Amino acid sequence: MNTPTALPDQKKVGMVSLGCPKALVDSERILTRLRADGYAMSPDYAGADVVLVNTCGFLDSAKEESLAAIGEAISENGRVIVTGCMGEEADAIRAAHPQVLAVTGAHQYEQVVEAVHTHAPPSQGPFVDLIPQPDIKLTPRHYSYLKISEGCNHSCAFCIIPQLRGKLASRRIDAVLREAEKLVAAGTKELLVISQDTSAYGVDIRHEARPWPRGQDAREVRAHMTDLARELGQLRTAEGHAPWVRLHYVYPYPHVDAVIPLMAEGLLTPYLDIPFQHAAPSVLKSMKRPANEAKVLERLKGWRAIAPDITIRSSFVVGFPGETEEDFRYLLDWLEEAQLDRVGAFRFEPVEGAAANDLPNAVPEAVKEERYARLMEVTERISAAKLAAKIGRTLPVIIDEVGEPDEDGDIGATGRSQADAPEIDGAVYLRNVPETLAPGDIVEVAVEDADAHDLFGVIAD
Repeated sequence: MNTPTALPDQKKVGMVSLGCPKALVDSERILTRLRADGYAMSPDYAGADVVLVNTCGFLDSAKEESLAAIGEAISENGRVIVTGCMGEEADAIRAAHPQVLAVTGAHQYEQVVEAVHTHAPPSQGPFVDLIPQPDIKLTPRHYSYLKISEGCNHSCAFCIIPQLRGKLASRRIDAVLREAEKLVAAGTKELLVISQDTSAYGVDIRHEARPWPRGQDAREVRAHMTDLARELGQLRTAEGHAPWVRLHYVYPYPHVDAVIPLMAEGLLTPYLDIPFQHAAPSVLKSMKRPANEAKVLERLKGWRAIAPDITIRSSFVVGFPGETEEDFRYLLDWLEEAQLDRVGAFRFEPVEGAAANDLPNAVPEAVKEERYARLMEVTERISAAKLAAKIGRTLPVIIDEVGEPDEDGDIGATGRSQADAPEIDGAVYLRNVPETLAPGDIVEVAVEDADAHDLFGVIAD
C-alpha cells in the first residue's frame, strides 16, 4: 500500500511596506503573486524565510526611514530583499547594508518575484489549492485602494517621482473597473482611487475606450477620470448599497468640474484631495506648477454651490527656496478665503536629484519652523470651526474599529465620516455602541461634540 506523500511546509515571506498608498498596492500585488506561486505569508520576522522591504525614496527623511527598516529586518531575520522607490538607489542601499540579497525598483513585480524564487525557492508548486485564493489585502476588508495608473508627466521642481516611477502609464479602463467590481464583491465598502495624477488618467493612451460591462449590455467607456468616476458610482455592495468612492491626488484641471455633479447625485463621495502645494504665484512658478490660484478660489465656490457637503483636502509646502514673508502671508490669506476642510503641511526638504536643490535663497530652518507653526495654527482654527458647525447634524459613518466593553459595559467605536480618508484625516468617535456593531458597518451618527480634528457622537435612533 502506498503511503500518501505529505506536502512540504510552505516557504514564508514577510513584508515591511513603507511610504504612500500606491506603494501599499504594490505590496499587495507582490504578495498576491507570491501566494499564487506557493508561498505563505509570515506576520513576523522570526517565521519568514525571506523578508521584503518596500521602500520610500521621496524625501531624504523617507530614505533614512527605509534604511532603518532594512537594517531592522537584517538584524531580526538576516535574509532581506529590497524593492520600491528607494530601490532606484541600489548603490546607496548596498553601501549601508551590503548583506541585502537583492534590490529592485518601484513596481518591478516580476523582478521581486524572481528574487524571492532565487533566494527562497518555493517548496510547493503554484495552485496547490483547488479553490482560488482571494488577492492579499494589507488594508482592512472594508476599504481598498484602487490604483489607476503609474508615474507622472509633471516636472515639479521639488519632486523626483518621474525619475522613480517613470512617465504616466494608465491602466485599461476595463481592467480598473473589473478590479473595483471584484473588490466590492469581496466586501469593500469604500474605494480610494489613487495614482500620481488622477486627473490625467488616460491621457497617455488617448482616453482609449473599452467595452464595459461584459456581455450584450456592454457599452464603450473611455479611460478618463469622469467616465471612471461615473462607472464606479454604479457599483453596488452585496447589500445593494453604493460603495463610498473617494478621489485622491486630483490636479484641478478644468474637467474636474464635471465630477462635482456626480457627488451631488450621490454617485461619488463628496471629497477631493487636491495637491495645491502653495498659492503665491512666484512660489508656484519656482515650483513649476500652475499659478491660477484666483481661478481656483472661484471654482471652489462653484463646487460648494453644487455639492454643499464637499470636503476639500490639500497639502502645502512651507519654506520653499525663495519663499518670502510676503509670499507666505499671501498663502495664509488664500487659505483664509479658500476655507479648506483638511490641510497637511510640510517643511521643504531637499531631495537628491530634484531641480529645487539648485534654486537660490534657501529659507533658514528656523524660519521654516516658524512658518509651519503659523500655517498649522490657521488651518486648525478653520478646521475647528468647520467641525463645530457639524454638531447637531446626523452623518453617515463607516466603522473602522470596535472597542472592548469598559467597566460599565459601554462599548466605544472609531469610524470616519465621508469627510475623512483613512490614515490622513480625522475620525469620528462613538460612545455606547451595540455589541453587534462591526468594522465596515455604515451607520447614521448624531454628532454631539467636536475638536480641531475629530467628531464625537452616538448612533442615531
